[in-house]
Amino acid sequence: MKVENTQVQMRKGILEFCILEIIARGEVYASDMLEELTQARMIVVEGTLYPLLTRLKNAGLLDYTWKESMSGPPRKYYTLTEAGTEFLQQLRLTWEEVEDSIRIIRTKPSASGSPELPVVL
Repeated sequence: MKVENTQVQMRKGILEFCILEIIARGEVYASDMLEELTQARMIVVEGTLYPLLTRLKNAGLLDYTWKESMSGPPRKYYTLTEAGTEFLQQLRLTWEEVEDSIRIIRTKPSASGSPELPVVL
């Protein structure tokens, strides 16, 4: 088993959450999202981002507006809908629960009573 496969799956699992967090800060263009996700080492390509944006839009979590661009055709800027904001709030709570769960698991002493060496992720 390759660790890279598990790492990719972990990132995929939180990608929607990350996208919604980015959009929650205000109107955002897809290529700006892609750049931020790449910088955060989420390793996303356009072929992954656009279908996710479409799915989130179809679920009523996102909306978009077209805006003229000085450097080419109009651009689609995404915002969260009210339902998207509520959905993100639930994901934030879930993330906090997951963090707490992982912290509990990682800090539990071994069977011998002494704590295991911490694993750095």
